[in-house]
Order: sequence, then C-alpha cells, then structure tokens
Amino acid sequence: MSDRIHTLSGYLYEYQKSVTQPEEFWARIADSFHWRKRWSKVLKWNFDEPDIQWFVDAKLNITENIFERHLFTIGDRPAIIWEANDPNEEGRTLTYRELFHEVNRFANALKSKGIGKGDKVIIYMPMVPESAIAMLACARIGAIHSVVFAGFSSSALADRVIDCEAKAILTSDGNFRGSKKIAVKAVVDEALEKSSVETVIVYERTKQDVTMKEGRDHWWHDVIAEEADLCPAEEMDSEDMLFILYTSGSTGKPKGVVHTTGGYMVYSQYSFDNVFQYSEGDVYWCTADVGWITGHSYIVYGPLLAGATTLMFEGVPTFPDAGRFWAVVEKHKVNVFYTAPTAIRALQAYGTEPINNYDLSSLKVLGSVGEPINEEAWHWYHTHIGKNKCPIVDTWWQTETGGIMVSPIAGITPTKPAYATLPLPGVQLCIVDPEGKELTGNSVEGNLCIKFPWPSMIRTTYGDHERCKQTYFSTYKGMYFTGDGVKRDHDGYYRILGRVDDVINVSGHRLGTAEVENAINEHPKVIESAVVGYPHEVKGQGIYAYVICDLTNRTEANLVNEIKEMVSQIIGPIAKPDKIQLVSGLPKTRSGKIMRRILRKVAEGSFDSMGDTSTLLDPDVVTKIIEGKK
Repeated sequence: MSDRIHTLSGYLYEYQKSVTQPEEFWARIADSFHWRKRWSKVLKWNFDEPDIQWFVDAKLNITENIFERHLFTIGDRPAIIWEANDPNEEGRTLTYRELFHEVNRFANALKSKGIGKGDKVIIYMPMVPESAIAMLACARIGAIHSVVFAGFSSSALADRVIDCEAKAILTSDGNFRGSKKIAVKAVVDEALEKSSVETVIVYERTKQDVTMKEGRDHWWHDVIAEEADLCPAEEMDSEDMLFILYTSGSTGKPKGVVHTTGGYMVYSQYSFDNVFQYSEGDVYWCTADVGWITGHSYIVYGPLLAGATTLMFEGVPTFPDAGRFWAVVEKHKVNVFYTAPTAIRALQAYGTEPINNYDLSSLKVLGSVGEPINEEAWHWYHTHIGKNKCPIVDTWWQTETGGIMVSPIAGITPTKPAYATLPLPGVQLCIVDPEGKELTGNSVEGNLCIKFPWPSMIRTTYGDHERCKQTYFSTYKGMYFTGDGVKRDHDGYYRILGRVDDVINVSGHRLGTAEVENAINEHPKVIESAVVGYPHEVKGQGIYAYVICDLTNRTEANLVNEIKEMVSQIIGPIAKPDKIQLVSGLPKTRSGKIMRRILRKVAEGSFDSMGDTSTLLDPDVVTKIIEGKK
C-alpha cells in the first residue's frame, strides 16, 4: 500500500501534511479505493449542528472494495480463519473467493425475504464466520446492519430492535462459550414478544431444540440453498448509513451511533494498515467480538479492505485452560495479536506457566484496546508474550470515532508503557481546561477534544440528532468532546486518564482513577482493582477502592494496609485510598468494561438505585459486593 508510513520522519511528515492540508491528504488516501463516482468535494462540515460529510456525492459499495478490488490478485488467499470454542472441533478457512460467494449467496437470500436498501437488520450471533458474512451481505445490498453482542439480555436486545425499527434479525440456535452452551434463539423469541420483526434467520450452530415460528423464522441453510453466488452490489452514497452500533449512555438508554459508508471505509483500512504495519501473508488476530466496534473495524472491515488474513475466535481465553490464546497463536502462527487489558490482566493472574508450553515466536506486533493499559500489565505483556521483541500498540479510540485515533505505529513510534503516544495522521487533538480554554505546549493535563473532523467519525445518534449534539458537541464549542481526561507529557506523548467522570477531586486535587488503580495493581498480591470517588465530609471526595487479590499468606487487614502504603509511595499520600473493599469480582459488561456507575452507588451506600444490571457479564457480582459493603 502506497500510503503506508515506514519511518518516524515519514510519520511526522504525513502528520504535518494531514493537519495543514487535510482535504488533499484524505483525497490522496481515498484515491486508492474503487469509487463508482468520484466526490464533488472532499469535506463539508460544521461542529455546531453537527453536520459532517466526507467525499460528498461520491458513489460506491464497500464490499466491491473488499472483493472486486482484490479477487483477481488475492482470490485464493485466506480471508477468514475461524477457530472454534472447542479446540477439538475442526476450524474453517474461507478464501477471499469463497467468502465472496458466501456473501453473495446470503445477500440474495436477504433480498428474497424482501430486505433491501435502507432496511435495518439486527445481527445477534456467535463468533462464527456467518456473523461477518451477514454484515457484508447487508452492506452488499445496502441494508443497514446493527450487530448486538449475543450475550445481551432479551430486554436489551428488544430496546435495540425497537429503537432502530429492525425489519429482520439474524441469529443462531445457540452459542458455545467456554464450557457452556447458551440458548440464543430463545432470547430472540423473548425480545420479539415486545416488537414486531418480519423475518428471523437462524444459523444452526449448537443443534439445540428451538421454537420456529411459521412464516417468520427460517433456517440459514434453507434460505441459501437455492441462491446464486453472484449478487450485484447496490450503489451507495458516501454518506449513506453503513451501520448503527449501540453504546451505553450515561442516561441508561442505549444510543445508536451511526457510521456512514465512504469515510468509514477509508479510515478503517488506513488505520489498520498503518497502526499494525500489516505485511502480506501475516495472520492477524483481534480477540474482540463482532458485537463491538473493535470487531467491526478490526476483525471485519479494516483487515478485509486491506486484503489481510483475519482470525475469528469463538471461545474464551481460559477454556479449556489459561493457555488457550497461546495455543491458537502457535497453531495458526499468528503475527499480529490485538486484545484487551482486561484479558491480559486475567491471564496474568495465572502466572507464566500456561505460556511456557507454547511457541510464540511468530508474533511480531502486540496490541491493546478498550481501556488504558496499566503499566504492570503492559510490562507483563511485553516481557512474557512479546519476549521483549514485539512493539505494543496501545490504541485509544471509541465506538464514536470508528477507528483508532491515538496509537504508536508498530515498530516506528518509540513506545512508553501506558501511553497511547501520538495521534494518527488526520487526527487533530486538543487538550482543554474545564472552561474550554486550549492548553498548549507539553506537560499539561485536561479534557481530550478533537477540533477537526476525520473520515470515520460519528454522524448522528440514530433517531435523535439532538442527543448527538448534546453529548459530543455542546460541552466545548466547535469541538468533539471525547469524555476522556488526558495528559500530554514532556515528550508530547498522550496518556489517556480514563473518563472525565472517573476523575476524583480529592481536596482540590484531580486524580484519575486509572492512575490510582495502576498504583494499587503494582502490589504483587493484587489481581485487579477499580477505584471510584465517594462523598467525603472533609475532602469533598474520598477514594474508594475495590480490589481483587490473592490472600495466600496474608491477612485481610495487613494486605489493605500494604496497598494503602504502596499507593502513598507511588503517587503520594493524597492518593491513598480511604476505603479498600476486597472483592471476588468486579461488575463488568461483556466487553470487559468495568461499570463504575454501579461501584459508585455501592460506595455511596445507594443500594436501591443500581439501574439495569442485566447487561453485566455476571450480575451476581453486584450482590456479593453489596453484601461485603454492608
């Protein structure tokens, strides 16, 4: 790819060009894609409305840029390698040509059910190649997909079905997750009691008994049986909706983040190619689920647009044992490995024994995504998984940004533990104080904003543009507000400090929860921690820490004192937690995000206003934490 950055000076040159001449910069990148009609203007925008349009009036289909653009040269290259939940089950590999035919066949099946351009389709499926096929088939015919993680409850699914006015749901009979077999179709049936959907297509995965409603429910294998493996791609406008992806809002009601076709396509491939420095023939593995933006941009669209080989994994990191990730790396000779700090910390708790049995020498690049990675986990990952030779790309981005915004470029940007380092070309970051005044120069800390549009950014929140405006564009005039706090150090490197609402103001001192957690996690007996603020009669806010630890050879009281002392040493007495509660688990969403809202309520003693806990990985954790607090 001609737009690949190869050196640090090359990055600095590209970055300057992208900031001083953004339209020329992005037009050059976009020129390497296939457009049915070129744009009349690269960019139209204002952040007050907000109204953002990239590649105005251009016509294209994103799947033609995955398939037709590549088929003659890489038709026989593996596109998707699928690894099943059970290591004894045979995996599958689909070449670009095979994937093309599967996508076309399923696109025709959707059309036969009356689904076409502009219709909304919910995808509620396990991590099987068919979930990617479903996404691409929707894109092929111009239907708008909304993938919902197949672990959400029926009421969470129903909310999303109703909000986006879905015409169809694509699902499976069940799902394998570790040692469990999960009913998936039953959840869909329950969700549909609250809404009307015309078509449900069910992929047979677990062969468990399901109820099929006459006229509405169809088996996947039946609907594709008679379909042709060629389907003409629908012509789309650059600003036509590609997908809606729901993300939790502070109000509790999920908000549908809308991404459009042209800009998202350009940015997802550009960022994939550069951040990971993908080389032809590499096996790339992102361990996320397609239900999250990471799965959209860096399992499906980014890698496939780049002609890469992307690995999809159905299972979990600890089944059948804590060596599973490393077994998969060895088996498929994975070169690029992209996972979440939550997974790294969970595996860290098992020590190095599960790693020692596997050959990880194929690894060239490691990545981290989803939350700021703490220093201890960074070092463990670098030393034990990367054997001190693999650069770590610590990526910062959001569902709303569509693609990676701040990250090292693998092997090119000098890294620093727990720092996302520098913005990608085209990303104009800005740090502001609470009043919105820009803080220039280095060694500053404040709120992270972006002052110029980038191609893959959110266009609206589905059905509620005002919410988009209020959430992202109203806090600071003329800027997109990320909601995150950030520090720019003396080298100009960026360290994300976590959500601004995760900043604790102790006696007038601002402390990022991530900073306190990093210090707590330095204790050898600590596995994971989460810190929140709670009302303190002297300091305004006190620090309440929930800590998971190994109590071997330690009493609870001793351990709590040791942790307090350690934090005091690392950050200073101001950061010493006022209260430490030892817990067996933390309330997490299925993507691994800690629900601090719940922890804050417990710390305050407001046990009866927890809000919806159905989307948690393990709702029982909350009951245990409340009991412990009482």
